[in-house]
Amino acid sequence: MSARALIIGAPRSGSGKTSVTIGLLRAFARRGVKVRGAKTGPDFIDPGFHEAATGLPGLNLDSWAMEPDLLRHLARAQAQDAELLLIESAMGLFDGIRSDRNRTGAASDLARQFGVPVLLVLDVSGQSQTAAAVAYGFAHYDPAVKIAGCVLNRAGSERHRSLCSEAIAEIGLPVLGTVLRDPTLTLPERHLGLVQASEHPEMNAHIDRLADAMEAALDLDAIFEAAQPFDVTQGTPAHALAPPGQRIALAQDAAFTFLYPHLGRHWQDAGAELVPFSPLANESPPENCDVCWLPGGYPELHAGALAAAENFRSGMQRFAEVKPVHGECGGYMVLGEALEDAECEMHRMTGLLSHQTSFAKRKMNLGYRQATLLADSPLGRKGETIRGHEFHYARVIAPGTDEPLATIADGLGKEIGFSGGRRGHVSGSFFHAIARG
Repeated sequence: MSARALIIGAPRSGSGKTSVTIGLLRAFARRGVKVRGAKTGPDFIDPGFHEAATGLPGLNLDSWAMEPDLLRHLARAQAQDAELLLIESAMGLFDGIRSDRNRTGAASDLARQFGVPVLLVLDVSGQSQTAAAVAYGFAHYDPAVKIAGCVLNRAGSERHRSLCSEAIAEIGLPVLGTVLRDPTLTLPERHLGLVQASEHPEMNAHIDRLADAMEAALDLDAIFEAAQPFDVTQGTPAHALAPPGQRIALAQDAAFTFLYPHLGRHWQDAGAELVPFSPLANESPPENCDVCWLPGGYPELHAGALAAAENFRSGMQRFAEVKPVHGECGGYMVLGEALEDAECEMHRMTGLLSHQTSFAKRKMNLGYRQATLLADSPLGRKGETIRGHEFHYARVIAPGTDEPLATIADGLGKEIGFSGGRRGHVSGSFFHAIARG
């Protein structure tokens, strides 16, 4: 393998990892470096930014949800033919759940398991020499996790930069650049995190601004040298989620966006064909497909348009009479009888399942999940356990009369209860599947 790899980590969310990562990806691509991005953990959105910055597909690498052989398989494939792999950490570098060693979901698992060094992004706003104490803690917290250097973010002035960088240099860590405070570099957000790259009207120009800022502020040569050869042993896709069918009708538009990149890629590698259609354009699933998949997304922002899409609804009903249909999170909401939007207006959905959901009465659900299937479905066979994630603010306000799809537990194995619904050929839940357990 020819790729070098580097993890972009930080003490916490909101430190600027994503902006630094996207800017570096574009900056290295401008130099002619074949660079790819990856995101640790279950975040849906950042791999899309990585793809927008490089023109090459992004990927999730999740040490909790993915068995080690699958993790190695995906990591090697992402690094194949690349010169540089930048792996963006979720949350703080060591943040995960209590689990087996290197199975916590934290970015530090990959640093430890694959020997990948870390470029530490420090938001130094509101501090100066104290940044050195933070950096010292990261450098010594786990001897198996190598901190290769630091990037200072949101410094207020040249004097501020000097105070921080000189203190960090005294503890033996190189500072590879400083990004001064600039509100125009901030990415827009909403209720499930960042606005997706595909929806940002000037995303390419914004990524160029980020790259300009990183080229001006950071030592790209030193950052490339800080990356180490990515020597990962061969894995297998044995624990990947099998294709749910040979021809998969995949809902794909602004309301349905959250299909993990590794799922679509594995399904295609296994010989399946993804056939996109747009519910928002009032399209129905193509009849020559043998399964329909409604991924997560933002149906709560498009409930009126979905309710008015008569051809979509009637086509879904015809399809579901004879072929499997599955919905995840937002897709599950659309499979129900009705969806209440943020203004408390109720909108008719497909009615293929009998529950009702609401985005007006919001409650955040967030965390790893283990789903044990109670019947055969596009997710797998009865009795199989699937690992995945939930992240949604909508909730069920009327449970309906359908049989549950699965029993679920949290990442630690604590039972939560029944999840989702199934009726005839139709199934769905708020659970996003990542891999087989």
